Amino acid sequence: MAKAVAKAVARAVARAVARAVARAVARAMAKALIILATLWMSASCAETLPPVGTTESIGAVDGLRVEAAVQSPSAQDTPLQVICLFEYSENDIYTSPPALPKASNGLVHVDVAFHGLLTTLRKTNKFEGKFLETLLIKPAEGTIPAKQLLFIGLGSRSDFKPEMMRLVGVTGMREALRLKCTSYSHASDLKDAGLDSPTADIAGYVVQGAIDALRTQSYLVTQNASEPLTVQKITLLAGQQYFEDSKKGIKKVLVSQKK
Repeated sequence: MAKAVAKAVARAVARAVARAVARAVARAMAKALIILATLWMSASCAETLPPVGTTESIGAVDGLRVEAAVQSPSAQDTPLQVICLFEYSENDIYTSPPALPKASNGLVHVDVAFHGLLTTLRKTNKFEGKFLETLLIKPAEGTIPAKQLLFIGLGSRSDFKPEMMRLVGVTGMREALRLKCTSYSHASDLKDAGLDSPTADIAGYVVQGAIDALRTQSYLVTQNASEPLTVQKITLLAGQQYFEDSKKGIKKVLVSQKK
């Protein structure tokens, strides 16, 4: 009787141990599969993202060629680099989230290149960031490759609407024409500053504004009220993950302007 009980207990224990081991193995395998799937998805995304430095000509209208490029404003070689800034709040571009991480944050890159000058100007209200406020900087050698750097204010984050970027585009083009640039680059920097925004719409509004400003100035030329136009190209900068959406927004506007 005792032997039979012992055998039954042993079998029960063995079954319990086997089930426990099976469950542990299953959990471990499930975790491993999740990790492998995550790594595979990350690798796939990395393979499909355009590399930094990618530049694509999207089209042209009224003699203005429009490009999109995967580049930080701190690394873009251009006669004039435009960056956009909201009114200052403490450590706004460095607090991630909501701001983009330092490695992919163009505003942080510019601030670092200028040894904190961007933050100092904003923090001391020497540049307040009011809507369409501008400030032109001549970069010193060893900072950024752009020959000139233009700040354009976006105002308060809480008041921002995507369609406001059309006037930002107007302002950028007018300043580029005033400075007699043949080309310039634009970085909206909204996500860098921690504001989620519709990438395609933002790019479209900027390009629309630039075209509107160019057409106004072109009209003035016909009225002998302006010097000849100089700007032949505008390049919109975008992060790797936002490049395709930026292109879509630009294409949509260019198509609509040719109708």
